[in-house]
Amino acid sequence: MRSDGNLDSDKTDGSGPVVAAWDRVREGLRRDLGARSYDNWLARVRLGAYCPNDRSITLVLPSAFMANWVTSNLADRIQLAWRAIMPDVLSVRIVAEWDDRSQMDLVVAEPVASPPAAIPNGEREFRFDSRMTFDNFVVGDANRIACNAGRAIAEGGPMRFNPLFVYGPTGQGKTHLLHAIGHGYQARKPQARAIAMSAERFMVDFVNAMRNKDTMAFKERLRSVDLLMIDDFQFIAGKVTTQEEFLYTIDELMRGGRRLIITSDRSPHELDGIEGRILSRLTQGLVVDIHPADLTLRRAILGAKVASLPSVVIPPVVLDMLASRIASNVRELEGGLNRLVAYASLNGRDIDEAFAEDVLADMFRAGRKRVTIDEIQRRVSDHFNIRATEMVSARRARAVARPRQIAMYLSKQLTPRSLPEIGRRFGGRDHTTVIHAVKQIEKLRASDSEIDSDVRTLLRSLEG
Repeated sequence: MRSDGNLDSDKTDGSGPVVAAWDRVREGLRRDLGARSYDNWLARVRLGAYCPNDRSITLVLPSAFMANWVTSNLADRIQLAWRAIMPDVLSVRIVAEWDDRSQMDLVVAEPVASPPAAIPNGEREFRFDSRMTFDNFVVGDANRIACNAGRAIAEGGPMRFNPLFVYGPTGQGKTHLLHAIGHGYQARKPQARAIAMSAERFMVDFVNAMRNKDTMAFKERLRSVDLLMIDDFQFIAGKVTTQEEFLYTIDELMRGGRRLIITSDRSPHELDGIEGRILSRLTQGLVVDIHPADLTLRRAILGAKVASLPSVVIPPVVLDMLASRIASNVRELEGGLNRLVAYASLNGRDIDEAFAEDVLADMFRAGRKRVTIDEIQRRVSDHFNIRATEMVSARRARAVARPRQIAMYLSKQLTPRSLPEIGRRFGGRDHTTVIHAVKQIEKLRASDSEIDSDVRTLLRSLEG
């Protein structure tokens, strides 16, 4: 390791495996995110120091803006990519290489005001994102009930409901709400232990614990917390062993009067591949939804975001343009704003309507008719007269499998989603299953006129 803390691949001090792992992590991220997203945001990431004491990796970006954006949008995915290659890595720090200002600690949740000796082994990997609080969670009609329920939990008073299940489309602020609850809860109960993690991470950590024959430590870490928050619960659909451990975990927590919050992209009753006993527990508390943000809320979110960037000047007419033309979800709306600010800064340009039209042309085009995987699944199910839940089921009968393959094919053609993400939306399938489905439908379209006619009809319907 060099004196500046960065890694040299020709050293023999243990950094070699880290460098090799970084190559594999980058290769996987480029495949999962797509070349364009990867080149825009991750191509210039530099591998910094690996600290064997706390088993943390530092990644360095050339500017604070890029570091903030990558943290907000890709931190969890980068962390999971590292853990998949190097299970020993407990945390990933994303920092900016700029002036002499303090570096930024990033990623998910740890108790506050606790002395280091009191933090259990492995607990240091959890940190709540300091930028996701109730202070900057913009409230509107679409998310008011979910926000109020979250505040009630964060206040730490008597439990009026447990668990809290929050569902809604991707990119509408569910993860932000979890971090805000964590901040509020620990501010009122500094000695309390709270964890926020994705369902995918729950699964990865559990599998690693089984592989390392250390499941007791995994169980103790999660079952002894005061507040457990699981994000994107739909990703453990069909994972029988993981669901069994999850059931035992939530039973233990609820028996002990501890708090549990779950988020998902659909309601409990629409989750296929989830064990019935789990669904029963999740629906015995409060189930609330977050609707897609309306124009008023989208405009308010943009206003709040710009207010947090005091050196950035964006005319109201440009913010109105973004709010009206990027309506798919809040995450993409903020992504459009981030891109606009970044391009203006890098090009030394003022932001006006013409500049926004040029920089965000592809997002504006996509906003004219945005096809979602959910919509594709519904249209295909209706066309073939099968239940929508068959899209995520494990059934392999041709009457179900062929429509499912067609839906995967259409998802690849009509949405910007990556192959792994498409696979997850179809019952947690692997990306290789999606590749097979796409190739199979392409082959059948060339040889089977009926299949080709079905696909053409669905394409016309979806593209409208």
